[in-house]
Amino acid sequence: MIRLAAAVCAAIVALNVLSCGPGEPRPGTVKDEAMRAGVDVDTLVRPGPAADYFAAMDDNVPAPTLSRDDIDGRNMWMVWTGGNDKLWDRLTVDSLGTFDLLKTISSHPPTAAYKTAYGRRNRFQYLGLVNEPCFKEPDGPDPNRFGLWLDVRDPSCPPDPFADATKYPGVKIGARGTTVPVGSYYGEPTGIVGLRLFPNPDFDEKARQRWDSERYYNDPTYYFDRNLVRPYRVGMSCGFCHVGPNPIRPPADPENPKWENLSANVGAQYFWWDRIFNWRGTDSADTFFYQALHVSRPGTLDTSLVSTDSINNPRTMNAVYLLGPRLGLARKFGRETIAGGERFNKQFNDFVKPDDPLAQLFVWPGTVWTPRVLKDGSDSVGGLGALNRVYINIGLFSEEWLLHFRPVIGGKPITPIPIETAEKNSVYWRATERQTPNMARFFLHSTEPHHLKDAPGGAQYFTESAATVPRGKEVFAERCARCHSSKLPDLPSAIDLENANGPDYLTKWNAYWNWTKTDGFKADMRRLVMADDFRKDNYLSSELRVPVAARHQRVQS
Repeated sequence: MIRLAAAVCAAIVALNVLSCGPGEPRPGTVKDEAMRAGVDVDTLVRPGPAADYFAAMDDNVPAPTLSRDDIDGRNMWMVWTGGNDKLWDRLTVDSLGTFDLLKTISSHPPTAAYKTAYGRRNRFQYLGLVNEPCFKEPDGPDPNRFGLWLDVRDPSCPPDPFADATKYPGVKIGARGTTVPVGSYYGEPTGIVGLRLFPNPDFDEKARQRWDSERYYNDPTYYFDRNLVRPYRVGMSCGFCHVGPNPIRPPADPENPKWENLSANVGAQYFWWDRIFNWRGTDSADTFFYQALHVSRPGTLDTSLVSTDSINNPRTMNAVYLLGPRLGLARKFGRETIAGGERFNKQFNDFVKPDDPLAQLFVWPGTVWTPRVLKDGSDSVGGLGALNRVYINIGLFSEEWLLHFRPVIGGKPITPIPIETAEKNSVYWRATERQTPNMARFFLHSTEPHHLKDAPGGAQYFTESAATVPRGKEVFAERCARCHSSKLPDLPSAIDLENANGPDYLTKWNAYWNWTKTDGFKADMRRLVMADDFRKDNYLSSELRVPVAARHQRVQS
């Protein structure tokens, strides 16, 4: 046991030394790859394909009608990675190959040395990942892609328009343009929704000569080598964590969905993160790495898992519903005050006309109104700042990000990343800021809820008697609605929840909570619930911050 402990300590010390050498640059002094390559923002923000490539997605009753801006917003959600392939490659190196998205997207058959139990054939069942339509499982190594077992595009499908390197020229840096192509700044599709394939700029001639795809899959001394350079890096879009089967148009075969079977906003509710983030999956169930990830139950994820914040708090993948009505609710209960560096966040007012509904959510210099989509409260800086922050969280400008903490193993205090540093040194950041307003527009017009009555077989569940439903509504009004309805009676003048956020919130919450126990509240709530339009535009949440003490039990997100 003592020998084992000594070995573990020695390994941790070695990893710390390897992860952070004495030549590490100072925070605030590094530039992202796009800036170092001389790429400007306009090069990375170009009009999308003329046709709506994802037009069949997001079917609903009624079907959404999307403008050109909405379509561009969905394109960003689905394929824009903002250069984060650099982060995910770095984590592959720092984890000594234990995490490796290039293996996650592979379908190499199991061998004695490579015991993976998954490929495209069972990817949804085993990993909970959504197979991208128009691909097939490979039947052998691809000589055009360095012998890797990657999904093959169905020749009956048109090319992926975002992979067009002429229309969307990638960032030419390092070996790109020599041993590997420059590619598109959107990368190429991998066969998994939300993961995109990029040429690795570190794959120079020396790396090419050393590359051996068979050893990459079957020789641990090779694929666990920290110095191994892979020919590709894998980038991640928002869609990776948020696209899932459409509840009212589910695929007949979950492993072979069509675009019309998928929803961009329902959330990846079937993720097995302990298998995705650790390509050996259940074959390594006796390892500490697997067990640390295994805390995340299927469909959950700790969104700060990369930063070593000593918090392991997996939460459900967010489904984004009824964003438009929730913005209206934000004007009632979602007022926040931002100060200091928070004011460097872009607001919708920086991009839209004064009469645009999105412009009503900010008043200079520091008042914002925002719905509470993100469970940790990080959207309190404003909706647009929250969208931009997500890209940082999944690896944008990792050149700077990784100077503020040590990923995977920790041992270094965490420091904040100033927004002004990203504005100065990251072209990807500025390109992201330019595009996220359209992403918000997409969600304004595409996030109507999916109703059980519209799902296949849904009608069989509507068998309640005429007397049962009204009684259920009464119970909901009296016991549930104070937390679970966006429609509430007018508040008494003495209860001010619009200005409640701040140090005195608990006092004002208690006043609200006590009011909801009164006969007057319950009577008014019953009238609302009994109205025919009660469920129309009702998110079934007040979006108020509910103190844990109000629940008298353990609360999970």
